Amino acid sequence: MTISAADKLRTLLDSTGIISFPCCYDALSARLIERAGFPLSFMSGFAVAAVRLGLPDTGLISYGEMLDQGRNICGAVSLPIIGDGDTGYGNAVNVKRTVRGYGAAGFAGVMIEDQEWPKRCGHTKGKSVVSRAEAVARIRAAADARDEGADILILARTDALGTDGLEEALWRAQAFTDAGADMLFVEAPTTEKEMETICRRAPGHHLANMLEDGVTPFLSDAVLEAIGFKLVAHPFALLGSAVLAMKKALTILEEGGTPEERVSFKDLKEEVGFEDYYREQGRYVDEE
Repeated sequence: MTISAADKLRTLLDSTGIISFPCCYDALSARLIERAGFPLSFMSGFAVAAVRLGLPDTGLISYGEMLDQGRNICGAVSLPIIGDGDTGYGNAVNVKRTVRGYGAAGFAGVMIEDQEWPKRCGHTKGKSVVSRAEAVARIRAAADARDEGADILILARTDALGTDGLEEALWRAQAFTDAGADMLFVEAPTTEKEMETICRRAPGHHLANMLEDGVTPFLSDAVLEAIGFKLVAHPFALLGSAVLAMKKALTILEEGGTPEERVSFKDLKEEVGFEDYYREQGRYVDEE
C-alpha cells in the first residue's frame, strides 16, 4: 500500500522529537536532501524565485511557476515536501485552487500566509498584512480544500509580528488553528522570549525559521525543541552554500584555472540518476 506524502508528514508530526531540515529549490537539491537522510524538506519561495528567475522574493514569481517547480521536486523524491503557497494568489477561491493544485502536484503540505500582495520575504522590509477577516478566510478556505479531498496539510503563516506586534500575531495564530490549520508559523520573532511566548500561548506544531543573518535568533535544535518548536527549517543553507561555491569556481575559471573543490563527473552522474536510468532501461532491452 502506497503511503501518501501527506500521511508521511502526519506521521512525522505525531512522532517524538524535533524535525530539522534544509529547504530545497529544485529537483536536484531535493534529491541531495533525501540522500543525506533528512525526513522532510520545504520548497522555499525565496530560493525558487532566485534560481528560476534570478529575481527577489517580492511577489514576482507566479502560481504556475511555483507549481511547475514543485511538481518536478515532488516527482524526484519520496520524502514529504511542504510547498510555499505564498498568499494563495488571490481571494479565498484562489486559495482553494492553490491548495488543490499543490496537493495534486504531490506536496505533503502547503504554506499560506497573511501578507498583502505582492508579498515579501519575511526577513526583509516592506511587509504588510491583510485584515484579520481576510487572513482567517484564507486559512479556512485552505482547510476546506483539504477536507474536500486535497490530500495535503496546511501550514498557516502570519507576518503580523513585524507589522502589528506580538499580541496580533498570537491572535492570528490561534485563529488559524481554530480555522483548521495543521501547523503554525509565526514569522520573524526577534528574541527567544518572543519565541517562547508564541509556542506557549498558541499551542500547535510550530515551525522555526532559522535564517542565517536574519532577524530571528539562530538557535540549536535542542534549544528550539525545549522552547516548543516541532519543525525547524533552514531556508538558506543549501542555496547560500551553492552560490558561494559557484562564485569561487567562477573566479578560478576566470583566472585560467580549474576548480578542484567539486564532485567528480562520476559522482554527479550518480546524483542525477544515470545508473538508475540504465538499470531501468535494461529491463526492456530484450523487448526492443
